[in-house]
Amino acid sequence: MLATIEPGAIFKDNLAQLPSIDGLARVDLTDADGVVIASIENQPGKQGSLALYHYLGQAFGTLDAAAADHGLALFAEHVADARNRPGAHPNVDRLIAIAQGGAALNIVVVAAEG
Repeated sequence: MLATIEPGAIFKDNLAQLPSIDGLARVDLTDADGVVIASIENQPGKQGSLALYHYLGQAFGTLDAAAADHGLALFAEHVADARNRPGAHPNVDRLIAIAQGGAALNIVVVAAEG
């Protein structure tokens, strides 16, 4: 397991502390039955979320309430915007739901081919 980082108040600063996502195609989030609930691709606009979820998988092993709480602290200023505009930040919305008692998810890292 990876040691957790201390979240700051700015997502960009937190992002700089996360492990590299070089070589990753995506992360899949699966339920207890292994069904893929969501995927976060390694593409512009999603790389911050990919890095954060990849890190949560390394640090916590599963996306449970403790991991979700830590992830929300790392998303920093984006959490308030997500709460004010549900649906605008689905990867933050997912963490909010899990932190509030939603079912835990597995984080499956998928390496890029090549």
